[in-house]
Amino acid sequence: MIEYRYDTQLLIEGNGLDEDKIHDYFMKNFKGDCLIAVGDSTLIKIHFHTNEPWQVLEYCASLGEIYDIVVEDMDRQSRGLKG
Repeated sequence: MIEYRYDTQLLIEGNGLDEDKIHDYFMKNFKGDCLIAVGDSTLIKIHFHTNEPWQVLEYCASLGEIYDIVVEDMDRQSRGLKG
């Protein structure tokens, strides 16, 4: 059984982005694991496993433009189905 079902990945483009602040916000406000938040002040790559990907998308959209969004259902993938 997968605790956090959705593998959520995206890019955030903006100004004054801070990967440490974004990482800390995720850890305090979202349930999930496998967080990666890397980049620089204008582009951040996010990778996060969660059951509520819409919350991740909403927060990230508040920081800048989001694109290359991928939300994969790891439960379906583990059963051999398209995720």
